[in-house]
Amino acid sequence: MRLATRLALMCSLLLLLPAVHAGLLTDPNDVRPPPAGVPAPDAELQDLDGQPTRLSTLRAGKPALLVFYRGGWCPYCNLQLSELRKLKPELAKHDIQLIAISPDRPEELRKSLDRHQLDYILASDSSTALMQAYGIGFRVDDATVAKYKGFGIDLEQASGADHHALPVASVFLIDAAGVLQFVYANPDYRTRVPERLLRAAVESLAQGEFGKHLK
Repeated sequence: MRLATRLALMCSLLLLLPAVHAGLLTDPNDVRPPPAGVPAPDAELQDLDGQPTRLSTLRAGKPALLVFYRGGWCPYCNLQLSELRKLKPELAKHDIQLIAISPDRPEELRKSLDRHQLDYILASDSSTALMQAYGIGFRVDDATVAKYKGFGIDLEQASGADHHALPVASVFLIDAAGVLQFVYANPDYRTRVPERLLRAAVESLAQGEFGKHLK
């Protein structure tokens, strides 16, 4: 291949690189998750073995409680992951999948699974594809990345990538038809959806109360 051709190809690839994470915002307060009543976005993920999968594959045609968390290094996330286990009996009663997604690479997910004895699905969005599809991904600024490193938190090591992307803490309830029926996203990472509200949303889904027209 001629030098000029190689250079042209390299330039083309470099121009494409920013587009991969073009859906990432710079401020978590600007996130715009999809509203209830629209089809749930889908994207490629990695399972615990590092194999490609998709959210739709993990749902397997069932309703799902989809939880986005920042990573296994986040104490608020770890508390939430542990608390979610309390919902498992009620979710199982209604055949609702519990799926937690973070930018952590699969190796880090396994650590979280074992450390907190989690009995539900974890999947890696280290590519940021799903958080971008849901409109909840943002890029952590350089000053915060440096501050995190001072605390022993290495975002690049956790995700295996240098995008420094995180999702805001979010929860989505998806029905069996693949439609979003409950949406919660909060840019304050210290605040998570109350358990009582989640239980009420799950019960409403089980009773078929979502999506009904007023009479």
